[in-house]
Amino acid sequence: MIRQAKDHFSRHTVSGRRNCTTFVIAVLLSAPLALAFSKAMAAEAPLMLERSIKIPDVPVGPYTDTMSVDVAGGRLFASPQAAKAVAVLDLKDGRVLKMISGVGNPHGLFYSPKLKRLFVSDGASNDVKVFNGDDYSLIKTIPLAQGVDALTYDPRSQFIYVSNGGDEAGMDQSLLSAIDTVKMEKVADIPVATKGLEGIIVDPEKQVLYAESDESDHFLAVVDLNKRQTTATWPLPAGHRAKAIALDSAHARLYVACRDSALYGSIIVMDTANGRTVATLPIGGWADGIFLDQKRQRIYVSAGVGRVETYAIGPNDADHRQAPVDTAMLAKTSLYSSELDRLYVSVPHLSMGSDGDAQIMVFKPEP
Repeated sequence: MIRQAKDHFSRHTVSGRRNCTTFVIAVLLSAPLALAFSKAMAAEAPLMLERSIKIPDVPVGPYTDTMSVDVAGGRLFASPQAAKAVAVLDLKDGRVLKMISGVGNPHGLFYSPKLKRLFVSDGASNDVKVFNGDDYSLIKTIPLAQGVDALTYDPRSQFIYVSNGGDEAGMDQSLLSAIDTVKMEKVADIPVATKGLEGIIVDPEKQVLYAESDESDHFLAVVDLNKRQTTATWPLPAGHRAKAIALDSAHARLYVACRDSALYGSIIVMDTANGRTVATLPIGGWADGIFLDQKRQRIYVSAGVGRVETYAIGPNDADHRQAPVDTAMLAKTSLYSSELDRLYVSVPHLSMGSDGDAQIMVFKPEP
């Protein structure tokens, strides 16, 4: 979950964009080996592809970003960035209900079923747009600093927190802007001493927000939401570029998905009591989505090298890697819904025939 890029699709750094070609070549060269491995492991795969929902008429572009689900209404909100729109999908029949236009570079999405509002962080216009959940009309625009990117929700306060500021805004610190979803107003800017922020997540019980720093700083910021200030910075091992984060409150663990190279990455497992790194788990490269399946005690990670990685959470941090499941190149963002018990993986339009169309792959956990 990342800052607005200078092009219309990416939220990555300039160096990251330059590495995109190298990444694609490396994936193509490794494809035969990955295919053989995935076939050998298919019998014990933790996820089954249930169906794919196509999003037609999305222009070619290598990136998509986060999603949000309306459980009661059976809708999925997705962000195919090349379309400069938010796609509203019917999960019952797979139809595209609406392409919400006027969003230059959608990043974070949050749908409030109580308020029937969709909140979208727009990295092109550097604001949060609020849409009516019934007719998709624009209700309000909330301006922020440049560099608008990731968004996370705190159910206790009913605030969303949006990353912005930093070097893209010409600032020496980044901001976490607190927005009241009921009043649709910004209520605070919380500074974090880093050039930019990546993944962010709230622990509503502790009223703490965890934020991944810019890749050059290598730390995880701990933000007290009551005091509205950073209370600790926990170092991340060098060589790991943090991109997404999941919280396991029951085990007092944070799972930080990192990119290490074009093909390989890691999950850094951290103790929420003190920030100590307790384990490092290998995954595929270009990860950008990580989620906890509390029911099955699993971690799902979507990696841009074309697979979902799964770890079974074991006692004493002895987590077991399960069989990877094939997705598509650059299908790096995802969403797991515990209510619907499905993992949704977003695939960009890469112009490789009909199979290259933008789509959402829907996976059912097994068993």
